[in-house]
Amino acid sequence: MKRYSALLGLTALLAAPAGAATRLKELVSLEGVRDNQLIGYGLVVGLNGTGDRKQTFFSAQSLANLLQEMGVSINPLLITVRNTAAVMVTATLPGFAQEGVHIDATAAAIGDAPNLQGGMLLMTSLKGVDGQTYAVAQGAVVTSGFVAGRSTNSQTVNHPTVGRVPGGAIVERAAPSLTPTGRLRLQLRQPDFTTAVRVSEIVNKKFPSATPLAKPENSALISISVPPEFTSRVTEFVAGIEALEVDVDRPARVIVNERTGTIVMGKEVRVSPVAIMHGNLTVEIQTLLQVSQPQPLAQGTTQVVPQQTTTSGEEKARNLVLKEGATVEQLVQALSSIGSTPRDIVAILQSLRAAGALEADLEVI
Repeated sequence: MKRYSALLGLTALLAAPAGAATRLKELVSLEGVRDNQLIGYGLVVGLNGTGDRKQTFFSAQSLANLLQEMGVSINPLLITVRNTAAVMVTATLPGFAQEGVHIDATAAAIGDAPNLQGGMLLMTSLKGVDGQTYAVAQGAVVTSGFVAGRSTNSQTVNHPTVGRVPGGAIVERAAPSLTPTGRLRLQLRQPDFTTAVRVSEIVNKKFPSATPLAKPENSALISISVPPEFTSRVTEFVAGIEALEVDVDRPARVIVNERTGTIVMGKEVRVSPVAIMHGNLTVEIQTLLQVSQPQPLAQGTTQVVPQQTTTSGEEKARNLVLKEGATVEQLVQALSSIGSTPRDIVAILQSLRAAGALEADLEVI
């Protein structure tokens, strides 16, 4: 049976105290300062017979091309190397990353290699979306899983066909990033009109000026003019903005994960006056197959006769009443008091939303 877990009542354990503020550093990002995805094709060697099989032709072709550059000419159709695996290598290049900085890379098998454990990634060029090489990766592949045993008597733990190369990629070219100038644009990671206005107010309060420096352009973007005294110190101005704290306004939302049974409800959730009755109805049908055997020397044949038994049972209805302005904490306590399971709570929340009593967005993921 599928097991459910629930994360309920963030106000009780996980939520910050009322009125707690959050740094802008966690809420916004500077427009133009962003990560960049890199990708490349490479070879992992040194595997203990767990590389690509003969069906994966491109790994042998890649190895032949690599040896050709080193002055060794071979026919890829005549070799079988099971200690080599073709992989796709990915990395994330941070904004303003300078030449010579080391970043992590991830190697994932694209052939039929069953295990990359103990392998060594050969020099691989990592390119951006523009086709330019921004980093070069090489080094030992560290996998989070392993395979023990051989043939049918084996045990696989985690995912051994994907591994990381910690600090194995060296930046060869700086990422294309916009240097902060006289006007900054802050992007909210979670767009919200109220939060955008509050951010503008806190910036204008910290840096008073005849003309307000910060102005919310929409729910996700705040435009800020750099004060004259910080014209040559834009980096310091950005650091000062990141340290500011603001009360974040979040929409009332309930997140339900049907696959794992996880339920997350924020402290802003409110419940309208409603009465809930909940009970379980169980119906059990059993079929027993009995063999009817004829008497000796009789002309009959053996027959299988099904015997069906139907039983049913119904629990007494459990009920609760929520008054005007009930909070999520009261809702959780009430549901727990009548013995509701996470599966029950999922059904109850959906029913509350359908009845218009749940004053929050119900999102099922």
